[in-house]
Amino acid sequence: MATYHYDFLKNEQGRVQNGVKIVGFVILLFVASYLRDLITIPPSIKIWVSVAIITATSWFCLKLEKKNFDSLGLRFNIRFLSEFSIGLAFGVLIIVISALIIKFSDGFTWVRNHQINLSDLFYALIPFLAISIYEELLFRGYAFQRVIRGVGNSAALLIFGLLFVIAHFNNPGMTGTARLMGSINIGLASILLGLAWIKTGSLALPIGIHLGWNWAEGNLLGFGVSGSKSQGYWTPVFNDLPRWFTGGDFGLEASLPCAIVCLIACIGFVSYSRPCHQ
Repeated sequence: MATYHYDFLKNEQGRVQNGVKIVGFVILLFVASYLRDLITIPPSIKIWVSVAIITATSWFCLKLEKKNFDSLGLRFNIRFLSEFSIGLAFGVLIIVISALIIKFSDGFTWVRNHQINLSDLFYALIPFLAISIYEELLFRGYAFQRVIRGVGNSAALLIFGLLFVIAHFNNPGMTGTARLMGSINIGLASILLGLAWIKTGSLALPIGIHLGWNWAEGNLLGFGVSGSKSQGYWTPVFNDLPRWFTGGDFGLEASLPCAIVCLIACIGFVSYSRPCHQ
């Protein structure tokens, strides 16, 4: 009987192991990001440079696999635009529902911020778009998809949910109850975004959800966004309810209502249809 000797680099079919591909991707991204940091770049441009770096790194790794770039889930067509728009609306809806639950529980009142007008709201989408593209390529892109191939959907969602939490663990205001509730919410958000890719095989829906979530939370409703403060069209003035319920200055990601809404959304994604990628 023939025996198989484990090869660290290649599997039984002679293909490079998914783990090796992921390590290579991470090393290339780290080196490119290190070189970026050697150059003085304005913050408004730096995030777009980061998007270019992770896009180029993903493209290069895909080329080594002899795969097209659109296999990553970036197919710029009518369907992509449709899914992106649906995701954008869905992300806004999650945040608005979470905020309204807190407001109707007498958690805060809104005050109109007259320093922000409608054109400011529109232009605020641009930096958040860059952040959404970068984080989705990082956490739902090349590495995430190779982990799915190696260990399956459920394990990949849990692994990258934990990594997403770790990436935000030292954000401003991540202390006390905000650290606990924030970690729960950020983990649930990662699972939701991962499910959005699994269900569609496209990054359009997760990028849209991510963008709608951040933009609505910060620039529209005036809450912190994972601890980062921003000027909103409205400004919430908090009452005396506990921080674990309202999220406080960290933002709605540290609130119980947001956790409930996000959990319901995750269950809805799981129940709605079969995933495109097994």
